[in-house]
Amino acid sequence: MAGPSKTSPWILSAAIFLLLEIAALALVGQSSSLQNVWINRFSHRVKGALWTGGERARNFVRLDVQNRELAEENAMLREKLRRFQLAQADSMQQAQVAALGPRDNFRFVPAEIMKVSRNTQHNYIILDKGSEDGIVPGAGIISGRGVIGLVGAVSRHYSYGMTLMNNRVSVSARIGADGVAAPLVWDGIHKDRALLLDLPLHYEVTPGDTVWTSGHSSVFPAGIPLGTTDRMRIVAGASSEVDVHLFENFSAVRYVTVAINTGWAEIETLEEP
Repeated sequence: MAGPSKTSPWILSAAIFLLLEIAALALVGQSSSLQNVWINRFSHRVKGALWTGGERARNFVRLDVQNRELAEENAMLREKLRRFQLAQADSMQQAQVAALGPRDNFRFVPAEIMKVSRNTQHNYIILDKGSEDGIVPGAGIISGRGVIGLVGAVSRHYSYGMTLMNNRVSVSARIGADGVAAPLVWDGIHKDRALLLDLPLHYEVTPGDTVWTSGHSSVFPAGIPLGTTDRMRIVAGASSEVDVHLFENFSAVRYVTVAINTGWAEIETLEEP
């Protein structure tokens, strides 16, 4: 009687080989999927970096264009603002001249301060009007808030003026409408302070009185407000001086009026010895 059949060795080997092949194919397939994931991730990163760099480059170009457009717009706005300020200044100057009213022998020319010094004992200003505009040396410079100074020198298109903040400038002033006249000078320290000098000892001053130009000189017309009186003191037992708070703010003034005495030449001939 025959015994049970035995599996042939080559059949077993073939089966094992097939199983291993199937397993290898499965592993290769799974490995390919992982590789594809990694490749896709790397590809996306590269694409993202390239896109980001491109966007940055485009934004940089757009920013440069936008900066140029903003600069042009700012320049246009500045020009419009300058024209508006000039128009407003012209209106203000016309109002100031009108407020001065008719003054015998005086002609008024509006001007703009182009340059100003404030930190010396001999402060000055440069005006944008000169001899071609009728400005002459010795003319007074005023504003709606008081005396600015005197014209010292003139070119065709510009004028040099010494301001009241200059220890070489003196203005004939009067306290109140009927008060005594006295020279007004800068106190040499403050931008809004002056001194009334050589007042008689018997003359009484009330703090807060308005100080005006007296009209005793040929430079300034009478009745221009200058400031208000403050403390009074005796000097060397011979006269008094009074502190004056000036109305004008020399740190902010920009537009002025030049007061030209049309009778100046005739007055000078009378004063000649």
